[in-house]
Amino acid sequence: MVDIAYLEYLENILTENRKERFLSVLKNRTRHFTVAVEDVFQMHNTSAVMRSCEVFGIQELHVIEQRFGKRIDKEIAMGAQKWVDINAFDSITGCLDNLQSRGYQIIATTPHEDDCLLEDFDISKPSALFFGTERDGLSEEILKRADGFLKIPMVGFTESLNISVSAAIIIQNLTERLRKSNIQWQLSEDEIIEKRLQWAKNTIKDIKRIEARYYSENE
Repeated sequence: MVDIAYLEYLENILTENRKERFLSVLKNRTRHFTVAVEDVFQMHNTSAVMRSCEVFGIQELHVIEQRFGKRIDKEIAMGAQKWVDINAFDSITGCLDNLQSRGYQIIATTPHEDDCLLEDFDISKPSALFFGTERDGLSEEILKRADGFLKIPMVGFTESLNISVSAAIIIQNLTERLRKSNIQWQLSEDEIIEKRLQWAKNTIKDIKRIEARYYSENE
């Protein structure tokens, strides 16, 4: 439960422009779609996917790192890590179980005999979009547990795109269609308040000192 008094205390430190910007961005945030990346060897690609999530309004990114264990490239992410929720998993099973327990269908972004073209994808269901490694694609476990398969239509000789490019194309297409739909895709009021607090804390310098002062004054 968010301490509303603490939120107001922090927001009094922010400029009006910053507070208005938070509210404007949060109006376009969604958890209806979420994104997961699996064992991406080139970590700058994960960072670029994160940036696409932030730009197009996806609030959560799930990162499965069983093999490489690398960290987010902050130069590529360009601050996106402050605004997107990053959920790290050290196993594929753990990530899949978590997302399915939250009501997401698992969508593997890969060519498959039962695949669906991007333009034909049904956006009405909450979906977790999985992107695989540059080398091998998605693991067999994800493919076996997938509820559907999604691919980008291509007409050239090249049969695949870089993961960060694929993610940007798919995320932009689906979120644009979502915002034009009648689906209830926005964050709840409670989620918006939670993000306002988190973003305020991420923005304010020396937040630990300010937090300590607030609680000492309100004991």
